[in-house]
Amino acid sequence: MSLLLLAASVVAAGQTFECTPVAVWDGDGPIWCEEGPRIRLSGIAAREMNGSCSPGHPCPDTDPVTARDALVSLVGEPIGRLRHGHVAVVGPTMTCLSVGGAGGDRTAAWCVSPKGGDLSCAMVSGGHAARWDRYWRDHVCR
Repeated sequence: MSLLLLAASVVAAGQTFECTPVAVWDGDGPIWCEEGPRIRLSGIAAREMNGSCSPGHPCPDTDPVTARDALVSLVGEPIGRLRHGHVAVVGPTMTCLSVGGAGGDRTAAWCVSPKGGDLSCAMVSGGHAARWDRYWRDHVCR
């Protein structure tokens, strides 16, 4: 399967997959993976980059730049900017568990990074994102 096809597909719910992060948009994703998927972190909500919170989503106090930069540091190191505003990153390969589609070509997933541990848990415990109980369900931080 070509990288182009992978980039456009959502990883099926229940599947474990690898993600080597190459870009981050905001505090809950998407995280773009070298392998193709674009991940929306499960169980959390962060402010949009314009500072707003989407209707019906929990709204954390942390400003969007601080939240995005926290996620960048959990997955790797910033190496520049992409033309649409994503922060380009280089970091170790993460292991993710898909919970299915997250709108468009994004996969909702729980991800563990060798650098930052469980990303959803780290973003909530650091105060950079709000726990979204509707999607958190039985997830346990480790």
